[in-house]
Amino acid sequence: MTEVRIDDIEVIIKLFGNLDKNIELISGELGVAIALRSDVLEVSGGSPEEEKLAAEVLEKLVELGKKGDELTSGRIRYLIELAREGELDKAEEIFGSVIAITSRGKPVKSRTLGQKKYVQAIKHSSVVIAIGPAGTGKTYLAVALAVQAYKNKDVERIILTRPAVEAGEKLGFLPGDLQEKVNPYLRPLYDALAEMLGQEQYLKLIERGVIEVAPLAYMRGRTLSSAFIILDEAQNTTPEQMKMVLTRIGEGSKMVINGDITQVDLPEGKQSGLTHAARVLEGVKEIAVLRLTNRDVVRRELVQSIIRAYEKSEGQATPRGKKLYARTGAKLSKNRG
Repeated sequence: MTEVRIDDIEVIIKLFGNLDKNIELISGELGVAIALRSDVLEVSGGSPEEEKLAAEVLEKLVELGKKGDELTSGRIRYLIELAREGELDKAEEIFGSVIAITSRGKPVKSRTLGQKKYVQAIKHSSVVIAIGPAGTGKTYLAVALAVQAYKNKDVERIILTRPAVEAGEKLGFLPGDLQEKVNPYLRPLYDALAEMLGQEQYLKLIERGVIEVAPLAYMRGRTLSSAFIILDEAQNTTPEQMKMVLTRIGEGSKMVINGDITQVDLPEGKQSGLTHAARVLEGVKEIAVLRLTNRDVVRRELVQSIIRAYEKSEGQATPRGKKLYARTGAKLSKNRG
């Protein structure tokens, strides 16, 4: 039997969770029994290795709970994965630093090791190319860092763009002009900005032209200086479009390019500009290329389960996506400048 001391009633309540769900999760995942005796958690019923692993996870959860962190089932599962891989010591590095504060005063933090690397890449590189599934926080974290850069006066403008590619629907049947037609495609960017700045401040900055949200076609022929540029849904660019937007970057600017190469909506036979850029620009100074995985999905556990099920069923998404992943080799570049 292994013991973990815990002397804070609020942390105990957090740790056990609603109807003891958190403790049941740890017990089920690691094959141990966990009981609270006064101010001590007793871990028993497993092998010495399982008990030791469970105790390490519990100690880390108690530590995080004392610092006011949420102890969600998603976070617990992630800590268990880190413990199994001998990387539990990285938990503080991952969850510790605040990236930004939302308009409602909520701190924004990285929630996985992949997210931490993504944030660090954005801070230290001029161009970041990030490939990963939906729900990994690519757009949200990039917008948070863009707003932070503007508040710190590192940049004068924030420019958010994405290709207006039809995902099984025809833009022509939508009402309004081009801007009105593509607005629904830009909604995730609007939502992230509104959360970071508050609706009133966000609208003021839009009015003043400090924030520009536009379809990719509007980027042609421009030089974007002193700006934080985010290209979202970049898997739906062609190599020509990707080259066009990359060559828009001017002095004092930073660019983040995000996409999920398993959700390409380009016509069959068209190469994705995202995979092409990841391959061509890997190792170029001041450019970081990295890949997030289903382990970095933070929306909810169901999304992780869905992604895993598709990967299992289709052998890494579609055959096309399988080839695309194989071609990118998208790991974090060591040559970030």
